[in-house]
Amino acid sequence: MTGSPVRVLLVDDQPLVRSGLRVITADHPDLEVVGEASTGAEAVQLVGDLCPDVVVMDIRMPGMDGIEATRLITAGPATARVLVLTTFDEDDHVYGALRAGASGFMVKDMALDDILAAIRVVAAGDALIAPGVTRRLIAEFAGRPEAAPARSPRLVEGITEREREVLTLVGRGRSNAEIAEDLFITVATAKSHVSRLLTKLGARDRVQLVITAYETGLVTLPR
Repeated sequence: MTGSPVRVLLVDDQPLVRSGLRVITADHPDLEVVGEASTGAEAVQLVGDLCPDVVVMDIRMPGMDGIEATRLITAGPATARVLVLTTFDEDDHVYGALRAGASGFMVKDMALDDILAAIRVVAAGDALIAPGVTRRLIAEFAGRPEAAPARSPRLVEGITEREREVLTLVGRGRSNAEIAEDLFITVATAKSHVSRLLTKLGARDRVQLVITAYETGLVTLPR
């Protein structure tokens, strides 16, 4: 890898989790842990002080939780991107974290190499949700009282029929390769459609496209 290493801030109230991530990161010269925080408030402060590229954020912490910390970080002047790393089966606030501006979501029981790869993906400006999590996340969202579309379906009126098909598949958690297979197009073409959707819908990343697909009612779960 050329250039400076990705600067990482680890945020978790469990010292063992932070220590484990720091140890495995030390073996990868393209990644550098520049700080650690045990609370959301501390994380917000350190983002301003240390200017990390990626904040690996737990959700459940004492005091300010990871959702509020994510909201403050992404709404502030810092350019840090937030990767949520938590235990999905014990956390019903994942959707809130993504709404708050998180660029990705990974679970702690995933392979360490996958977690490191996720940090790199988020640092590069992309978004990532752990494989198999999107449908569970959306199912949890759909069961909430506020799950009814919060944004006007007219938001997607300016996209083409093909882009609508692609957005629907993105909302269902399909990768670019899977979208290409489903629509009988090349992966490069699928990627181009996703890029145009990001621009047309004013979405920061793929995670926001998933949210848009559900909030506008373009994608719904069967009752």
